[in-house]
Amino acid sequence: MHDMDLKQLSEKLGLSQTTVSRALNGYPEVSEATRLRIQKAAQQFDYFPSSRAKGLATGKALAIGHVIPVSSKHEMMNPIFGDFIAGAGEICAHNGYEIIISVLDGSSNEEAVYRRMKARHAVDGVIVHGPLMQDARIPLLQEIEMPFVVHGRASGIMSPYNWVDVNNRRAFQRATGFLVDLGHRRIALINGLEEMDFAHRRRQGFEDGLKDHGLSPDPNLMVSDEMTEQVGYSAAKRMLDADQPPSAIIASSMVSALGVRRAIEERGLKMGRDVSVVVHDDNLSYLQNGGDVPIFTATRSSVREAGRDVAQMLIEKISDPAQAHKSLLYEAELLVGQSTGPCLKN
Repeated sequence: MHDMDLKQLSEKLGLSQTTVSRALNGYPEVSEATRLRIQKAAQQFDYFPSSRAKGLATGKALAIGHVIPVSSKHEMMNPIFGDFIAGAGEICAHNGYEIIISVLDGSSNEEAVYRRMKARHAVDGVIVHGPLMQDARIPLLQEIEMPFVVHGRASGIMSPYNWVDVNNRRAFQRATGFLVDLGHRRIALINGLEEMDFAHRRRQGFEDGLKDHGLSPDPNLMVSDEMTEQVGYSAAKRMLDADQPPSAIIASSMVSALGVRRAIEERGLKMGRDVSVVVHDDNLSYLQNGGDVPIFTATRSSVREAGRDVAQMLIEKISDPAQAHKSLLYEAELLVGQSTGPCLKN
């Protein structure tokens, strides 16, 4: 059976197309009894009002935009983007919004893409991903008056804006303190790119955690790079082969931690006994940290939950652009798994 269009549904109900359309789009001047009758028939015949028609009625595009640059070292997006979109998509679908993803190639101008979105009324608001410390997108979106929410924060931007973030600094301070309490003194950090705000905060937390216990960071035990398995492997391999290897390693993602584990096992060492590892876990649906007992000791925060909260905050901002700026800061939980143990080198 093919989907019914508005004209056919109206004929079946013996009502005008205008009445049917207004009832399904939530206008108040249709009686409740008529609205219920129309909604029941729409469900029965699989009729859904087009978002374009709804948008024309409300003056909105009923769409939220994501602009993803593929060329500018945004590999940090890849492992988490699917789960984030799943969470955001749930909220968008529930509110009748679509998600539009624009992927920028190297030749596209990101500023021009946002300005075009605004000029064409293609989206009602945008989600900003992977903010840099100094992120030019935030003042641009403020200037063109495009509603937006940032997933993360940009430390260098002083003007207020809406954001949802995890307390990266506190999470890594706790992870470092946890390892020091186990007796570890040579602790390494394999971090993301530190011009990214989240990675900058994680490094601050790591350094704070060492200083809390009278320890100094060793530049030879700190790496800032893309969060890939290969980077985790290469960095851990170099450190473990050095004269004074670390007894513990903190990795900024589950993906890089897999490379760290490969380097440990390749040397005939056992993770959790010879080298302890703590990881930041975004609680990804496709890359689970073991079952009931976590493989990795981890600071955990759900990126899917962040997706839901960002989308909800943005839809509220779209419906009331004058509302006060909002922010939401999660605290990551610290789960103890099989990858950490007492330092055996003291």
